[in-house]
Amino acid sequence: MTNALPARSPTDTHDFAPFVRILGRGPGKSRSLTRDEARLALGMILRGEATPEQTGALLMLMRFRGEAVDEMAGLVEAARTHAGLPWDLGAPVGLDWPSYADGRTRGLPWYLLSALLVAQSGVRVAMHGPLAGPGRMPLVAALQHLNIVPAGTRPEAQAALESLGFTFLSLEKINPALAGLLALRGILGLRSPLNTVGRLLDPAAAAGSVDGVFHPNYIAVHTGTAALLNRSVSVLKGGGGEAEWSGAKPLVVTTPAGEETWPALATDAKPTGESVEDFVAVWRGDRTDSAAAQTVVATAAVALRAAHRYPTREACLQAARALWEGRSAYFNKPRIG
Repeated sequence: MTNALPARSPTDTHDFAPFVRILGRGPGKSRSLTRDEARLALGMILRGEATPEQTGALLMLMRFRGEAVDEMAGLVEAARTHAGLPWDLGAPVGLDWPSYADGRTRGLPWYLLSALLVAQSGVRVAMHGPLAGPGRMPLVAALQHLNIVPAGTRPEAQAALESLGFTFLSLEKINPALAGLLALRGILGLRSPLNTVGRLLDPAAAAGSVDGVFHPNYIAVHTGTAALLNRSVSVLKGGGGEAEWSGAKPLVVTTPAGEETWPALATDAKPTGESVEDFVAVWRGDRTDSAAAQTVVATAAVALRAAHRYPTREACLQAARALWEGRSAYFNKPRIG
């Protein structure tokens, strides 16, 4: 690991200029940043040492070239260092659960109920992601209706884990500079590679992670980067870009060690709930929606596997079904943080 910046050319007037030049020199001359270069470049951006023009140029050149695992590993390291991560949250966290999808058609966050089932099993779950954005509103509303307050500090997150076994870490609070860069999507018109960085941030250094992507070509990037970071990550092409599986079709879960295929479950119907009130009613047992229940159970089973809670797919599915049936005992836990 080096902290030496790339050499400036005689025409450069800013220390950041070499990073843009490396990426954008043209066919046959440009290349991806090395892990050290990426770490240094994002570190400068997060500290406010790059101009807005340089930041936009770097992010869009990275997107145009395609995400490289060495580059992504360096970006993740810079983002974690800037935010003082990982956090010590008392007892170890068993499952990291990134939630970063911002599609307008994402729908209700059934995966949130899956995370609560995993927490009910005794696995401490740290979910994280941005709260701002048009596609984030269903998640924000669901958290509010479940009386779960997003955490922004280490003590808040630790208190939530101690009371509920689950915490949602607001990216705007734990790494506001990174959240601001993700919000550039509305200005630049495109997502940047920092979406991948957020998904691999792992704020609590969890034993495992369940990670959903929308485009299958990102699976190899996420697992390859995780391998460089010595992370245990299970990646799936999930519903709307989240780690969510309806169970209607077979699912391939990819880890740095290889692939595992989950067979389809009983029904291919879609959840009928459209409002957050419907969502909470299903959780409370006041509304029957077999497809929603299947989605929650199927996703929880995959998450239990990612957390290394049970040794086989079958055991994870059996446990997830039992947790769903016994979830009423979990309703009245105190909500702190």
